[in-house]
Amino acid sequence: MRFDRELWRPLLCVSVIAFSASFAHAESYTLERAVKVAQQQDPWLLGSVKRQESLEALSIESGSLPDPSVSLGVANLPVDTFDFSQEGMTQFKVGVSQMFPRGKTLSLKREKLQKLSEMQPYARADRNANVAVTVAQLWLDAYRSEQTIQLIERDRGLFEHLVDVAQSSYTTAAGKTRQQDLVRAQLELTRLDDRLARLRQQRDMSLARLGEWLGNPSISLSNISSLEGRISLSAPDLIETPDLAVKLRLLTESLNRHPKVKRIDSKIKAFDSGVRLAKQSYKPQWGVNASYGYRDQTPMGDDRSDFFSVGVSFDVPLFTGKRQDKKVQSANAELEAVKTERVLVLRQLKSGYDTAEATYLRLVERKSLFDTRLLREMAEQAEASLSAYTNDDGDFAEVVRARIAELNARIEALHVEIDMQKNIAQLNYFHAGTQPNKESKSVAF
Repeated sequence: MRFDRELWRPLLCVSVIAFSASFAHAESYTLERAVKVAQQQDPWLLGSVKRQESLEALSIESGSLPDPSVSLGVANLPVDTFDFSQEGMTQFKVGVSQMFPRGKTLSLKREKLQKLSEMQPYARADRNANVAVTVAQLWLDAYRSEQTIQLIERDRGLFEHLVDVAQSSYTTAAGKTRQQDLVRAQLELTRLDDRLARLRQQRDMSLARLGEWLGNPSISLSNISSLEGRISLSAPDLIETPDLAVKLRLLTESLNRHPKVKRIDSKIKAFDSGVRLAKQSYKPQWGVNASYGYRDQTPMGDDRSDFFSVGVSFDVPLFTGKRQDKKVQSANAELEAVKTERVLVLRQLKSGYDTAEATYLRLVERKSLFDTRLLREMAEQAEASLSAYTNDDGDFAEVVRARIAELNARIEALHVEIDMQKNIAQLNYFHAGTQPNKESKSVAF
């Protein structure tokens, strides 16, 4: 089937215009704004608030006495006549009974649920810190791709110049340029175009994933000519602290204030209340009951006295070996399991911080190497190889390799800078406990 170009050209123009319009209306985000918007629009936070409200409501309900029981009945009614006034013991009875839970069961149930509800603010603080890391890394991934695209597009003119030089030298036969040199130069231009296409694909994918957090499918990055909204460590001096003992103490204090650890601390308090609640099973459960019995007159018309009854009931937990003892044993085991969970979380946080810190220090070394020597030496090599070639004392392939190596070095230096920023975002997560307000919906940059 053949396509009519004249028919498809207007449709193609409309598509290009629509595509350009979508980018024209794309909302731009700095790094700081992207993090704040993602934290404010995170539906998980609303779910956490509702879970806290549910637990608080349950704590009030569980701390209340059970409803009293009311009974209505007719007692000692003769079955031969069903005459209410025939017998003296026949009566209409109204009874009320109220049970009282064992010991401090009500207050401890309320305390346990209240402690469980107090986990949610720390869970939200931890979620905010995680969102800050995730969104910052997505933003920086998109920034990396965009900056790499700009580097390649800026250097593309140099490779076009190499093609022109090779074409001129090959046409005039003034130098040692061969046809394969001309083909090699054009090939490198084509490979740059392919590299640009892959980078644009990566940028668009990062923006799409970032748009999921921001609730906006059409976004762009603001002021990407520089790293706006740089992330700074909450305790930047910690990495540079020379005294290892002091550094370990400060880090331990910071990690113990982390929302993830504080959340488990609230859970430990809740399960400690559970242990004390289980111990209440050794105490008796009391109940009070009262009833009033109404009697009719005698068949002769004489009044009969009504009856009033009151009583107390309670159980006696004598056989505790397979019930109360095991219940307390189970509660203690659950408490120890939660304490173990706290130890594991602290280990994970410490290991994650050590890994992030080691990566950061190595990236600092690499950045210093790029800034002080590598980029300058690569530029000198590229200039020397081009100068040698123009003086008929070098190989064209070496010129191309030197230019590509210089471009790759600049791109790698950019990647090191971005990796440092992503690493600092990760380090900030481990210092989330230094934030003064555990209900805060944003993370300071």
